[in-house]
Amino acid sequence: MKKMVFLFCGLCLCVTGFSQHSEQNATNDLEQRTQKLEKALQALQKLKVSGYIQAQYQWGEQDASLKVGAPNENPDKAFQRIGIRRGRIKFTYGERVASGVFQLDITEKGVGIKDAYLNLQDPWIGFAGLKAGVFDRPFGNEISYSSSKRESPERSTIFQTLFPEERDLGVMLYLQAPKSSSWHFLKLEAGLFAGNGIKQDTDNKKDFIGHLSADGKIGKHVELGGGVSYYYGNVYQGTENVYKMDGVAFVLNDNPDNKGKFAKREYIGFDVQFGLKSILGATQLRGEYLFGRQPGGASNSKSPNSSSLPATDTYIRDFLGGYVIFVQGIGKLPLSIVLKYDWYNPNTKVAKNETGLNNTGASDVTRNTFGFGALWQINKDIYLQAFYEINKNEISQNLDGYTSDRRDDLFTLRLQYKF
Repeated sequence: MKKMVFLFCGLCLCVTGFSQHSEQNATNDLEQRTQKLEKALQALQKLKVSGYIQAQYQWGEQDASLKVGAPNENPDKAFQRIGIRRGRIKFTYGERVASGVFQLDITEKGVGIKDAYLNLQDPWIGFAGLKAGVFDRPFGNEISYSSSKRESPERSTIFQTLFPEERDLGVMLYLQAPKSSSWHFLKLEAGLFAGNGIKQDTDNKKDFIGHLSADGKIGKHVELGGGVSYYYGNVYQGTENVYKMDGVAFVLNDNPDNKGKFAKREYIGFDVQFGLKSILGATQLRGEYLFGRQPGGASNSKSPNSSSLPATDTYIRDFLGGYVIFVQGIGKLPLSIVLKYDWYNPNTKVAKNETGLNNTGASDVTRNTFGFGALWQINKDIYLQAFYEINKNEISQNLDGYTSDRRDDLFTLRLQYKF
């Protein structure tokens, strides 16, 4: 009996020890799995996904240029289109002083890259930062003003012409004091860029862009900001033919040495922003004024935005233009009214009937747009926008197609969801 009792007790101790050992192993496995899940969660917290979708209906007169759908199939009649104006998804991953950003644009026309850059910040006092890759050009206010919150459907004509796709490939340094500093209201951005939009770099020249801005509050209800911008760059001359204005005429310089050299590209810009909160609602007034020199082609004055070097003649023009936009909220209602005027004079040396003579053409015609519309903020993520644009062009009796105002007014109805 004693032997049996000892045997039974020994067996119980073995079972108890084995059970405790199994429980300890299970506890350790659970702790390890928990730690792995916590690490995975921490990594996911460093990744931010955001974006917005703009579904759009547009109606235009016969000469209008719509942003969605195909061109007018019947040039003698007004036309309408539906489409996705922008379908953006943005990925941002940040860890300590570094972050990476990728943004895609997905529409029925295809998939394209909008942003792809890294951002490094000063880890000591938070005063400086560095961007490198494809990102917004640091010129003025409207370029960096997000399309997801802009009160007009598109950027002004002058910015669409001089800064196609808004972004460029480059590297930029920015300086701004921490929020705790009294100098935080000042910001300096300056960088070197390929000067070819989001297309690949095609030449050895680099363009300089700089923007010095300031913004702050006056009391509790007034916000005021402004800045000055400078652009200095170069445009490749694809042939020996370079046209420059002399009085009201383009004069040809066909020296064979011109081919392969670079024409100077120079812009100066001023921007101002004003905001006021009152019982009438939120009021915003913003504007920009630009002038400078733009090397373009015979058919247009757009900046380079191609994967290859140009093989066309060079036309050098002095330009000026800008915009003013007024946005007024209606009390506490989720509604705002919008008024906008923008203009672009691609060649300040000619006007009216002088255009169309002496090698000038349609690309030298002044254009201005008056737009008006309304915004309905349905909730914090969804808004509806309606906007009508009256487009006017300079009239010249010496230029076919511009002996009267072109029929190119357009109406935009847009529904946006932001996440």
